[in-house]
Amino acid sequence: MTTPAPKDWILGISPYVPGKAATDDGRPLIKLSANENPLGTGQAARDALIAATADLATYPDPGATLLREAIAGHYALDPARVIYGTGSDELLHLAASAYAGPGDEILYVRYGFSVYDIAARRVGATPVVAPDADYATDVDALLAAVTEKTRVVFLANPNNPTGTMTSAAEIARLHAGLRPDILFVLDQAYAEYLDADEDDGGMELAKNAGNVLVTRTFSKIYGLAAERIGWGYASAEVIDILHRIRAPFNVTSAGQAAAAAAIKDTDWVAFSRTHNARWREWLAGEIAALSNHGLRVVPSKANFLLVLFDGKLTAEAAMKGLWDEGYATRWLPGQGLPNGLRITIGTKKQTRAVAAKLRAMAEAA
Repeated sequence: MTTPAPKDWILGISPYVPGKAATDDGRPLIKLSANENPLGTGQAARDALIAATADLATYPDPGATLLREAIAGHYALDPARVIYGTGSDELLHLAASAYAGPGDEILYVRYGFSVYDIAARRVGATPVVAPDADYATDVDALLAAVTEKTRVVFLANPNNPTGTMTSAAEIARLHAGLRPDILFVLDQAYAEYLDADEDDGGMELAKNAGNVLVTRTFSKIYGLAAERIGWGYASAEVIDILHRIRAPFNVTSAGQAAAAAAIKDTDWVAFSRTHNARWREWLAGEIAALSNHGLRVVPSKANFLLVLFDGKLTAEAAMKGLWDEGYATRWLPGQGLPNGLRITIGTKKQTRAVAAKLRAMAEAA
């Protein structure tokens, strides 16, 4: 059978693999593999979503006016410069599509978010990977990797899957070292988990620089992953270009209403942040206590930990052992981390159970 031939660069894409929700034999698991909020969704967002489902026959507001104004009001932004998407993933793809193509390069750090590679290859651009600094972003390595062909630089901060944080000073230094014709995309999917004094300055850069796009999502701390809502902020010129290729009606009416309510529910965000910080630090301490068994945790500012297994207990064996306890975690051989498990911070009960199982497996190995 003869079939249409795809572009050569499409064949180089490895499809995105989501976090597991079941074992290989189909047993359902508690998901600590996708960095969702284990506490769920705030009541205000739930109520707004349900109310907005009364009208299912009408297209959503194509300009997402309610959502843009809620975001702009919360962060003191210009609503005309807020763009919205089907998760922040859509915005990452839009950035690559608008500013790069065959013959161009898209740069990101090793152990960066896997969508960056897909976004680059999808438009025929060449992905370029800069070395890391012990799993963290190395600004000097990124700048050294810039060439005349570089068109887009992606950086997640805090980073996924490592959880590492790049300081405001380093973000500013990176931006200052990039040519004005390079789009700097700062992916802040986990920014709401940071304390106020940990802000990386990205939003201020986006307010004042013509080549910075900051992206955010409602899928993490806001507990709206099922609705797929992302947003971004950049100069008016960049936003105009992205809107030209954005899918129409890309955020549902219910999603817009829920997200607008969620961003105003600061109590829920604070509650979720406090819970995450407490149990992230607790779990990091439990894993650090297993260092003599070859376990190491990468310092994280997100809602997950990257655990490295360099002893008798392997990451794959640990993942399968946690399956037996009913928990899904993220094994990362496809991202160059065959010795790594990314573990979402769960509820108190879930976090304690994961720690106990890891200790039992490490001591028995």
